[in-house]
Amino acid sequence: MRTWGSDSEQEDRSPLLGEQDVVQGNIQRAPPAGVPVCCSARYNLAALALLGFFMLYALRVNLSVALVDMVNSTSGERVNSNVSVCPDHSVSPSVLHNSTGKKYDWDADTQGWILGSFFYGYILTQIPGGYIAGKFGGKLLLGFGILGTSVLTLLTPLAADLGAGYLIAVRALEGFGEGVTFPAMHAMWSSWAPPLERSRLLSLSYAGAQLGTVVSLPLSGLICYYMDWIYVFYLFGALGVLWFILWFFLVSDTPQSHRTISDSEREYILSTLKHELSKDTHVPVWDMMKSLPLWTIIVAHFSYNWTFYTLLTLLPTYMKEILRFNAQENGFLSALPYFGCWLCMITTGLVADFMREKLNFSTVVVRKIFNTLGMIGPAIFLLAAGYTGCNYTLAVVFLTLSTTLGGFSMSGYNINHLDIAPSFAGLLLGITNTFATVPGMVGPVIAKVLTHDNTVEQWQIVFYIAAAINIFGAIFFAAFASGSVQEWAIRTNKARGS
Repeated sequence: MRTWGSDSEQEDRSPLLGEQDVVQGNIQRAPPAGVPVCCSARYNLAALALLGFFMLYALRVNLSVALVDMVNSTSGERVNSNVSVCPDHSVSPSVLHNSTGKKYDWDADTQGWILGSFFYGYILTQIPGGYIAGKFGGKLLLGFGILGTSVLTLLTPLAADLGAGYLIAVRALEGFGEGVTFPAMHAMWSSWAPPLERSRLLSLSYAGAQLGTVVSLPLSGLICYYMDWIYVFYLFGALGVLWFILWFFLVSDTPQSHRTISDSEREYILSTLKHELSKDTHVPVWDMMKSLPLWTIIVAHFSYNWTFYTLLTLLPTYMKEILRFNAQENGFLSALPYFGCWLCMITTGLVADFMREKLNFSTVVVRKIFNTLGMIGPAIFLLAAGYTGCNYTLAVVFLTLSTTLGGFSMSGYNINHLDIAPSFAGLLLGITNTFATVPGMVGPVIAKVLTHDNTVEQWQIVFYIAAAINIFGAIFFAAFASGSVQEWAIRTNKARGS
């Protein structure tokens, strides 16, 4: 079993770094003078990616809030009669709720399938998306993935009116389009992110997912509360189309093809990556299958996503059925945990790079520290949330802390793909995210089955399962993770016997 510090000497003595870039433990230094940071091409890419993943998650999670308003309250869940269920908490609203929106008689099981159907399409395009992005570039793949999801979101009210089966099909197609996005972005960052800027650049871009959740949940709640749930899908669908136009004209796959990048920035990026990326297109499938560091990321990704997707899809339901908040309160309080996670991701990305660059921490130690904090912390507070009874404030605080601390994992397992195999980063994320999509497929269904009566005790079981899986993933990553480039990932003609 690896120890936390046993690989520190090897992890940063990667064959990827040239001797001219090596100082004190083979850790590269910061960008040289004259290389821009503010308004640079790589940070502009991160900003546009942030907006893209903002739209991605806004389009993904709005149904979680809208579904509460789409379903007849008498048909979606059983009436609670258990004494452990909290009394109504919400104060009568000053503005009457618009109840003219259409309602559907979908029971709890049907709702579970609707919420989980997205991931049945999502799982199919992870690996193909990673391979295509690595071979041809990720710009158009990511762009059209979000554009397709936006168009399908505009069609969601029509699908719901036609029946639950049509809605499930549309959501599955949305997942099919979104499945290519994360692998495509990872593939782009393999050509754009200097090694010692990876944590901050990737954290900034992927933090858009949390920000999209933060905005989408309360805004969807407000729209449902004062207008009609159909406008939730019309608004976010239209914004997604506008984002695609910006992405198409302002982004390039590589620094070499970017039209406005400065010469100094282009040279800086290419010089830091020249020992990492190879033109050899051979994919060492068998070596990947045998790679323990890759399986370690798979386990961590699967474990983290179980808790993440459980809360992402079912937190609005928990807020309504257990804590008894109305639609307006529901949206704001369901978004609060993801606001904390967004702040955590941005902050920890900077701290992780600082630890590597200034404090000379090895890559593997940084990844293990942040991943442990990002998985053990959420498990503890998720369990605590199940035992707060009807203390609304404490329940919201614990749920917020649980999701907030999950932001540490961005600088843990999530970036580790680029550490162990930068040339295959998109494909590796496609592989790990394929496994990590399973929780999104089965988690909501299992949770809905376990919470038919919506009692506190039933929800405690859901939290127990999520916490146990999270803790296992944290321990496995701490034991077996690596921070060095794997031999099978160094693609050279010589390695193939040429």
